[in-house]
Amino acid sequence: MSHGQPPISEDRVPIAQAATPLVHQPYVPATESRPELTLRGLALGSVLGIVFGASSVYLAVKVGLTVSASIPVAVLSIAIFRALGRSNILENTIVQTVGSAGESLAFGIAAALPALLLLGYDIDLMHAFLVASLGGVLGVLMMIPLREGLIVHEHGKLTYPEGTAAADVLVVGEEGGTNARTVVLGFGVGGLYKFAYAGLHLFKEVVGTALGWVKTTAAGVAQRVGYTGGSVSMEVSPELLGVGYIIGPQVASITFAGGVLSYLILIPLITFFGSGLQQPLLQPDGTLIRDMDPDTVRDAYVLYIGAGAVATGGLVSLLRSLPTIINAFRRGLDTLLASRRKEAAPMLLRTEQDLPITVVLAGSALLVLTIWLAPPLHVNLMSALLIVVCGFFFVTVSARITGEIGSSSNPISGMVVATLLLTCLVYLMLGWTSAEDRFMALTTAAIVGIAASNGGTTAQDLKTAFLVGGTPRRQQIALFVGVLTSSLLIGLVLVVLNRGATTIIPETHPGQTVSVVGDQTRTQHTYPWGVSDQALAARGVKLAELKGPLWKQGLEVAQGPGGDPELRSWNAQPVERVAATEVRLASGQTVKVSELGTVTPGRERTWRVGYVRGADTPVPTGTYLVDEGGAIHYVVDPGIGGRITSYEGVALTRYPAPKAQLFALIIDGILTQKLPWDLVLVGVFIALMLELCGVSSLPFAVGAYLPISSTAPIFVGGMVRYVVDKVRGGSAAESEFSPGTLLSSGYIAGGAIAGVLIAFLEIASDGAWTRAIDIPGLLGDTPFSRFLQESNPWGLGFFAVLTVLLLLTGLRGESGAQARPAK
Repeated sequence: MSHGQPPISEDRVPIAQAATPLVHQPYVPATESRPELTLRGLALGSVLGIVFGASSVYLAVKVGLTVSASIPVAVLSIAIFRALGRSNILENTIVQTVGSAGESLAFGIAAALPALLLLGYDIDLMHAFLVASLGGVLGVLMMIPLREGLIVHEHGKLTYPEGTAAADVLVVGEEGGTNARTVVLGFGVGGLYKFAYAGLHLFKEVVGTALGWVKTTAAGVAQRVGYTGGSVSMEVSPELLGVGYIIGPQVASITFAGGVLSYLILIPLITFFGSGLQQPLLQPDGTLIRDMDPDTVRDAYVLYIGAGAVATGGLVSLLRSLPTIINAFRRGLDTLLASRRKEAAPMLLRTEQDLPITVVLAGSALLVLTIWLAPPLHVNLMSALLIVVCGFFFVTVSARITGEIGSSSNPISGMVVATLLLTCLVYLMLGWTSAEDRFMALTTAAIVGIAASNGGTTAQDLKTAFLVGGTPRRQQIALFVGVLTSSLLIGLVLVVLNRGATTIIPETHPGQTVSVVGDQTRTQHTYPWGVSDQALAARGVKLAELKGPLWKQGLEVAQGPGGDPELRSWNAQPVERVAATEVRLASGQTVKVSELGTVTPGRERTWRVGYVRGADTPVPTGTYLVDEGGAIHYVVDPGIGGRITSYEGVALTRYPAPKAQLFALIIDGILTQKLPWDLVLVGVFIALMLELCGVSSLPFAVGAYLPISSTAPIFVGGMVRYVVDKVRGGSAAESEFSPGTLLSSGYIAGGAIAGVLIAFLEIASDGAWTRAIDIPGLLGDTPFSRFLQESNPWGLGFFAVLTVLLLLTGLRGESGAQARPAK
C-alpha cells in the first residue's frame, strides 16, 4: 500500500507502525531493577483503559470498529507521570499494558452482547461482567505458556509491529520526547464539540437531503421529481472523522463506496421497481414500498443485503487467513511443548520470569466450572468445554497473527463467526433450537471472541515489555488487573448507551401475545384531559396535531378508558406542571395545555414487561409492554439496534451495531431459518464479486450495511489523511508519533466519552436533564430555534472547522519522531 499505509483493517482502527523494529537488546537490562508494578501505575492504567474502552464500545455500536489504545495510553502515561515529577519506562509500560488490556475487551462486549436485544433479551450487567471478565482472563491465561515460544524464541520472525511501535513511544518518552498535548487537545475539542450538538443541540447532528420526492399536481396526480429514493447525509461527528483519518484514504473510500451502493443505487432501485406494487413485500405490518422513505427501505430490504455481504466478507477474511491460522496453531503448540521440555534454570533472570504453569492449569479448570455454574450465563457443560477449547485455539491463532501483521488486521470477527457457526451447527444437530439455546450460543461465541481479542493484545503487550526490559510475571499480573477493572464498567457503558436511547412507543398487535412475560413492570402516570373543541377551533388546530409537540416534551396524547383524551407520562409529574406545559402551534402561537382543556390527576397504570422470541409469531422480536390479559400496547425499542428511527416527527438516537446484527442474523438463520435468503444471497454475491475484482469486500460490506451518514464523515477523515500524506509524506508524517493520528485519537475518545455522559444524563433524570440543556427546546418554536435544528450549512460549518483543525495539526504539528532528542 502506498505512503506507508497500514493494511486494511477488519475490526480495529490501525495505529501507525514503526518503520524499523528494535533489536533484541532490552532498554532496561535484566540486572537492573526499577519501580514497575506500582499502585499508581495500576490505577492510572485502569482509568485510561476504562476511558478508551468506553470510547471503543461507543464506536463498536456505531460503526463496528474499535480503536487501539496502545499508543494514546503510552503517550498520556508518560505526560501524566512526568507532570507528577518523575517518570519511569517500566512503570509506563505497566500503564500501557493495563490500559490496552482493558480496552481490548470492548470489541467482544460491544459487538456481540447487543445481539441479545435483537434476540428478545435485555443486556444484564452481571452477564456482561462475567462474559467480559471470563473471556479476558481466558485470553491472558492461554498466553502465559505461549509467551516464551512466541515472544522470545521467535524474536526476529514475529515482529509484532504495533507492540514495537508502542515500545518506541515508551523509549522516546524516557528520553524526553512526547506530544501528549495533541491528544489532550483532541480530547477536549472532541468532547466539547459532541456536547454542543448532542447535548445543547446548537447545530444538527446529521446534515443531508433527499434527492427526489413525489409531488401532487393541481389535477391530483402524483408526479416524481428528481432522483426518487436517493438521499445523501452526513453525521458531523468528531469520532467518525478521527476514525477516517486513522484508517486512511483507501479503507475510508471503500467503506464510503458501500454507502453509495446502498443509498444511491439499491434504495432508488427498490423504490423504482416497488412503487407499483399493490401488496406489501416482506412487511408484516402492511407497509407498501411506495409509502416508505429511504431509511425505511434500507431497514426493510437493504439491511439483509448488507448483512449477507458482511458475513461473506468476514468468512472470506477468515478463509484467506486459514493457512496462517493452521501454521500459527501448529507452531504455537510446537514452541509450547519445546519450552516445557526444557528444565527450568535454578535462577531465572528478571526478564524471564512468568507466572507458574500451575496458575494456567488451575485457572482453566476454575474457568470451566465458573462458566458452567454461573446462573447469569446459562451455559451447559458442553458449551463451557467448547469455550475453553475454541478459546485456546483462537488465542494461539490471534497471538501469532498479531505478531505477523499487528492487531489492527487480526480477523476477530471471522473467529467469532466461525465459533458461532460451529456452535449453532452442533446445537442444530442436537435439536437445541429454543430461545434459551440461542442465548447460550451467543454467550459462547462472545466469550471466545473476547479471549481471542485479548490474547492478541496480551501478546502485543508482552512483546512491548520484552523490548523495553519489563518483567513478564508483573506484566501478566497487570493484564489480569486491566481485564477485571475494565470488566466492571464496560458492560455498564453498553447498558447506559442502550437505555439512554431506548424509547417506549405505542404499538399494538391485535390477536398476538408475547413469548414470555417477565417479572418486571413499568408504571405509567395518566392525566385526563378535558379538551375543549371550541378552544381547538379558536386556535385553528386539531388534537392530532398536538401529538408531536407534546411527545417532544415527554407527554403522550392517547385515548383513555372511556374514550376521552388523556396525557400519559413515564415520569411522575405534578398535575400543575403538566397543565402548564406549553405547546408551539404551527401558526407560531404558544398555548398552554390547560388553555385547551382541564387537566386532572389520573390513576397509575401498570404494564408487564414481555418478550417476543423465536420465529413462530408475526410480531417482531423484541421487548414489549402488555396488559394483564397479555395484549401488546407498547414496544420498548432499544437504543442499540432499534428498528424505529423516528416517532411523531422526532428523530430517535439509534446505534446500528452492525456486528451484533450480523451475529443475530447467523443465529436466527441457522436455528430458526426465518431469513429472507434471496436478499441475503444478493449481499453474498456482491461481496464475492468485489473479491473477484481484487477489492477487499469487508470494509465495503460494512459501508453498505451502515447508514451513509456514518460512512460519509469517515470518508472526509480519510481525505484529510490523503492530503497530509501528500504534503508531508506518509511514512514520515504518519509514524506512531504523528500529530494528526494523536489528535484523531483525542477526537475519538473525547467525542465518545461525551456521548456516554449524555446518555447517562438521559437515564439519571429520565430525560429531564437533557431537556433542560436543550437550547432549541428552551427557546420554543422560534425562527432561531428552527435554524439551529434544521440548517444544513450551519451544521456543516462547525464540521468544517473541526476538519480544518485536523488538517492543520496534521500538516504543521510537530512529530514525536522530530521531538526525540539526539543521543
